[in-house]
Order: sequence, then structure tokens, then C-alpha cells
Amino acid sequence: MPEPLIPPNFLFRFTLRVPHVPELPGNGRTSWNLDDRCRLPAVSLADRQPFAEVRMAWNLQGLAVSWQIENKSRAIARAATGTLGDRLRLWIDTRNTQNIHRASRFCHHFVIHAAIGTGTNPGPRADQSLIDRARENADISHSDLLQTRLYPLKGGYRCETWIPAECLTGYSPADQSRLGFYYDLRDSEFGTQVLSVGPEFPYDHDPSMWQTLELLKD
Repeated sequence: MPEPLIPPNFLFRFTLRVPHVPELPGNGRTSWNLDDRCRLPAVSLADRQPFAEVRMAWNLQGLAVSWQIENKSRAIARAATGTLGDRLRLWIDTRNTQNIHRASRFCHHFVIHAAIGTGTNPGPRADQSLIDRARENADISHSDLLQTRLYPLKGGYRCETWIPAECLTGYSPADQSRLGFYYDLRDSEFGTQVLSVGPEFPYDHDPSMWQTLELLKD
């Protein structure tokens, strides 16, 4: 059968439930080990298995993001020479406005590198970036506020990032418990994993392509 002109997932909007975990972000010395309640389904992959697990949790202080890859020896670093490494990109709209095609000041773009730099032990890093073609960009947060840590696992790694509320313009779970959300994950060995539609669609700057996170109360 010929491939459909429009991927089936383009015809659906997905709401992904995110549990409340009050003790986050913790002391920063040990992994959060977010449980299975926090796992986000990779709704785009149909009969293919995702190569990474992406998990999220929330509380009034911010959002926790964790991604884990197995069956590889280490995270591949992005080098100053331009070598591409393992990274996760996130788009978050604190107003979940899904009928606009250009980002507002409530839309945020974060890039999380599992490792960056050269040497024997390159470290992880997260930054906030501008969104292309935005009608109005959110304030750019200082990268030091985005707490990112890399934990080696047997046959893989886990990368965790805490996005504090002060880095999310308009973040107010009591008033707005739904967030617009999208991610894509690039791995140097396994390729790209996306939440829904692929890079043939402009999810990198069009909030109408994003899905919904529902912040669950206790």
C-alpha cells in the first residue's frame, strides 16, 4: 500500500498525564528515578519501539524531565568542532494555546545536551533558545538555573533536568493545569525520536503542532 500523504498521528491531539511529585528537585546528589507513572508515550512510532524513555513530573516549583537510553556505552558529546551529540529538545507553552502558528511569550524552547565539550568527562548542559518566527519570545533564562545531571547506567545513561518555575513565563498550575508540549530526541547511534509528527512538519516553531501535558493533582 502507498504511504499516506498525511501521517495518521497528524489527525489526533494527545493529552499526556504528568504526575505531581512534591519532593522534587531534591538535593541534586542522587537520581530522581522517576517511576513508571512519569513515562511519556512516544505516540508517533506506531509499530516501532522507542529507543529512549522520556519521563516528566511537576510541582509548583517547576518541571522535571528525565530521558534514558540503554544499549550504548556512554553519552556522545557535542564538540566545539561541530560534532553532533545526544540531545533532547523541548517546547513548552504555559497557556496551551493550540490555535496559533507563531509562538507567544508563553512558549519556551529548551535544548538539553547529555554531554558537551571535549576531554575525558564532558558534562551535560541545558539552555533556553529563541523560537524561530515567534510573534513574541519568552524571556531567556540563565542556563545556570536549569539544573542538569548525567547518571551512567549499566549499558546506558540517564539525563535529568530541572526547569524551575522562574524559567517558565506564565507557569501557574493552579490556574492552568494544561501545557502545550513537544519534544524531539536525537541520538548519535539510534537516530531521532519525536513525540508525534516528524520533522516534515514545523513543530520547531508552530505551537499548533504541539500536544498537551495535563498536570495531575494528588
